[in-house]
Amino acid sequence: MSKVKELLTAEDKLRSLFRLQSIDSKIDDLKKLRGELPEEVQDLEDEITGLNKRLDKIGADIKSKEDYIANNKNKIQEAEEMIARYTKQMDEVKNNREFDALTKEVDMQKLEIDLANKRIRDGQRELGDFEKYKEESDKKKAEREKELEVKREELGGILEETKKEEEALKKMAYEAGQEIEDRLKKAYIRIRRTYRNGLAVVTVSRSSCGGCYGKIPPQRQLELSQHKKVILCEHCGRILVGDEIAEQVLKTLE
Repeated sequence: MSKVKELLTAEDKLRSLFRLQSIDSKIDDLKKLRGELPEEVQDLEDEITGLNKRLDKIGADIKSKEDYIANNKNKIQEAEEMIARYTKQMDEVKNNREFDALTKEVDMQKLEIDLANKRIRDGQRELGDFEKYKEESDKKKAEREKELEVKREELGGILEETKKEEEALKKMAYEAGQEIEDRLKKAYIRIRRTYRNGLAVVTVSRSSCGGCYGKIPPQRQLELSQHKKVILCEHCGRILVGDEIAEQVLKTLE
């Protein structure tokens, strides 16, 4: 196959290049119908993933804070039981020294209760903040999921409408690419990637490059009309073809 490609004339090569460009441009037009929908869908999916991670973290924080509050409530219950025990023992003491010691223990337990109550209040305030944050995140996630559903349906509809046409064009592009020698194909791909509109092969209109609109010298135009070699625009580096070749190719694609 490579030897056959090498035997092709410059005119054949230009015709194959313009055919490939025309097909790729049609594929590009189909992709434009999708607009920014694929990126918007991906952005929404990424955002929802981030929200899920955030909600997992908030859930862990809420559980930790609930455990913290419950632990301090248990400390209060234990302190109250200790106070009841020390109070009962006070009725049975035999001297002031034992009474004073029990009194200090009761006071210590009361301090523990005060401290635990303060921790509970602080914990409940923080828990309220976490729950509010969770509510806001849940709401935002629901909104994004609804938006994502609409975007996916819209994108799915466009893909369904253009699927057959795009598959047929991709097959044609592959076949057209098979007719082009590797060196030229690599150059074509490189030039296409250079420009946002994907134009690597263009015609000359009114003595100007159809890609960058730079002026093409008369000598270059003469060489172009002879189809004896592959000519690049000296301004933008795109491959130039004459109107005759372009018209022939476009007729075959109608």
